[in-house]
Amino acid sequence: MDTKILIPVNDSPTTQQTIADVITYKEKFPRHLVLLHVVNDQLAYRMIPDFQIEMVRENAEKAARQRMEALAQKLREAGFNIEVRLEFGAPRRVIPRIANEEDFQLLVIGRKTGGGEIRDVLFGSVANYVLHNVKCPVLLF
Repeated sequence: MDTKILIPVNDSPTTQQTIADVITYKEKFPRHLVLLHVVNDQLAYRMIPDFQIEMVRENAEKAARQRMEALAQKLREAGFNIEVRLEFGAPRRVIPRIANEEDFQLLVIGRKTGGGEIRDVLFGSVANYVLHNVKCPVLLF
């Protein structure tokens, strides 16, 4: 049985580098990987009139699926079998919930550099929160 590996992704340069690193070390990973993108709908919709929320949500979903498919294609070209998942909610809550409830054995996530220690202490980061709230090991790029 292959190890279940979850890779949360977004549209950041950190995600691009994480995917590049996975490809670089592809012999260390099983062929099947799960890419997860969480559309953060917790803050973005506060200032949008109710009648436009569904349109904004549909556009966010469409853009996220396009970005994920581009990442998945890079991994497929490197020989991986990719499962793509899209969820809505707060990424720092959704990622650990999925990793824990679905018994993933490893979570691979990139950490944005350059935020600074004070920023991380005050606001935290998704990667830091996930690191401390999943049951499985975390590979932090």
